[in-house]
Amino acid sequence: MELTRVLRSWVDSDLPGEDSSPEHIDWVRVVPFIGLHLGCLGTLWVGASPAALAVAAALFALRMFAVTAFYHRYFSHRAFRASRAAQFVFALLGASAVQRGPLWWASHHRHHHAHADRPEDAHSARQHGFLWSHCLWFLAAGNVRTRAERVRDLARYPELRLIDRFDVAVPIMLGIVLWSISTEMFVWGFCVSTVALYHATFTINSLAHRYGSRRYATRDDSRNNWWLALLTFGEGWHNNHHRHPGSARQGLYWWELDFTYYALRGLAALGIVWDLNEVRREDRDRR
Repeated sequence: MELTRVLRSWVDSDLPGEDSSPEHIDWVRVVPFIGLHLGCLGTLWVGASPAALAVAAALFALRMFAVTAFYHRYFSHRAFRASRAAQFVFALLGASAVQRGPLWWASHHRHHHAHADRPEDAHSARQHGFLWSHCLWFLAAGNVRTRAERVRDLARYPELRLIDRFDVAVPIMLGIVLWSISTEMFVWGFCVSTVALYHATFTINSLAHRYGSRRYATRDDSRNNWWLALLTFGEGWHNNHHRHPGSARQGLYWWELDFTYYALRGLAALGIVWDLNEVRREDRDRR
């Protein structure tokens, strides 16, 4: 593959690859993924100031919320309503997590729910094993394209289509800003924070379908796992979610901490989001 095509394929998600086999790794797109992990080794040279650690933690939390609240609960499941401006801002923040664009994310997640833990599920631990379900599926050539047929409701917004097509532009700009401040800020605020965000969210595919408890007898292997819920701001209540996918709240009882839901309640109080879908008590308690 010629160099210009490689560079274009990193920037333009609509550019088809030479190999679209679902079981083959797209090595061209793996290079930035590996580069981010190698960038974490820079901590051995730049040290760790309180400011850099604070920025890394803040960017982890902000981008985790953008992924869990908007990429997942809003774009994928329409669990609440938001203005066009709000969905645009949080789509940008979600794209900065380097987990591709909002249409791509929502389309693959909707496909997951339609075929959860069956052969068609692209990241089922039961079907494909831990490593594939954790991250290799994300790097597979057959999973690069957005499943446009599943996100026609979102595709009517040209700004979302633009973010989805050039999703890598957002994290590149974030990286440039952090690099312009200092190398230390880039290593901690971008590389370390992004890699931590990667593997935290990936655990919901790989671990939350294997380890934990099952309150509801769903047709998949989803589990509730409290420590994954802490790590991912509430996403670890995964069996709850597969039973009630349209709910804005995944920790259905007061002791099931769901920081994403609490933040959404805060945004609702400010009028930024509204009409949060809630599970009725009788439905929640029905096993």
